[in-house]
Amino acid sequence: MRKIGIIMNGVTGRMGANQHLGRSIAAIRKQGGIQLSDQSTALPDPVLLGRNESKLQALASQWGVSRWSTNLPECLADAQNLIYFDAQATSLRVDSVRAALRAGKHVYCEKPLAPSVHESLELARIAAAARVKNGVVQDKLFLPGLRKLKQVIDSGFLGRILSVRGEFGYWVFEGTAPLPQRPSWNYRKEDGGGIILDMFPHWQYVLENLFGSIRALSCLGTTRIPLRFDETGTTYNCTADDAAYATFEIEGGVIAQMNSSWAVRVHREDLFILQVDGTAGSAVAGLRDCETQDRAATPRAVWNPDLPSPFDYLDGWQALPATSECDNAFKIQWEMFLRHVLEDAPFPHTFLHGARGVQLAEIGLRSWAERRWLDVPKLALN
Repeated sequence: MRKIGIIMNGVTGRMGANQHLGRSIAAIRKQGGIQLSDQSTALPDPVLLGRNESKLQALASQWGVSRWSTNLPECLADAQNLIYFDAQATSLRVDSVRAALRAGKHVYCEKPLAPSVHESLELARIAAAARVKNGVVQDKLFLPGLRKLKQVIDSGFLGRILSVRGEFGYWVFEGTAPLPQRPSWNYRKEDGGGIILDMFPHWQYVLENLFGSIRALSCLGTTRIPLRFDETGTTYNCTADDAAYATFEIEGGVIAQMNSSWAVRVHREDLFILQVDGTAGSAVAGLRDCETQDRAATPRAVWNPDLPSPFDYLDGWQALPATSECDNAFKIQWEMFLRHVLEDAPFPHTFLHGARGVQLAEIGLRSWAERRWLDVPKLALN
């Protein structure tokens, strides 16, 4: 049994506490660690890092973690800690990640990697010069629904893919009853908030991995809810976008339309739905499920609003069965990164890939500001 020290910065926040600490690192510890190719076992030994001592102590007690700290330099100076993980607010991430890289730590962090492409590429270059392993969370690729969709695409079932339509979002409460589900900084541009910077890095890796490179985009953002309540119940002005409507041109002629909103009520099977239409068939994927319809089962629809439809349009879709046990998406990627660090197993989701996500968000924001289509150039370290 080999203990692997992991500095976990920002785990007092919603995503860090739930997905990364509770459902990933604590779950890996509960299962006894991960087995490596040489049959040895690696057990994560986290140190919880943050600014609020009482929250850190409570989390450590809840998940059976013995180490916590409010001192980043001390954690980085400890040779036992091989990995630095960052789930802080975006505006706080760059300085901490830079310090971890210069301390020789392998670094894994939430997206977006940084508030700007310039800073993202700087971190990628520092990591390359330091010869340390680096990675960015790209959890949507490991959702059961999207993994099933990838199998459908790879099988050729859809034929030539024509278009993609994605709907993401839900109503984030703006007042004190019920309490908001997201932190107030998400709605302040000056603190790194905004749905474009938050969600376009996701859409970049989802579209690129499933359909191909994004060539161009057109984006319209908006702030639908101008006034919200913060964690103390005080009102504040929302300076960041809370909804975005974008069209992406993908290599090979595929067109993708992606709607993202924190001001929409859900009338669909899931919080995120992705429909793909091809010449031979179609597929609709949610977070966990995927349904298909082939050409032979496609109804011959005729527009006639004066009569009830003769079809139950949802009846002609076939649900894909689960072929294997589906683990938590964040946990799957954590295990991949740990193996990448410990035995050089493949891990394609690097800082450079994270920078591409930030690039897409920047171009989306510029498209909105300039009200026009913009090309998406290839991004490289040199």
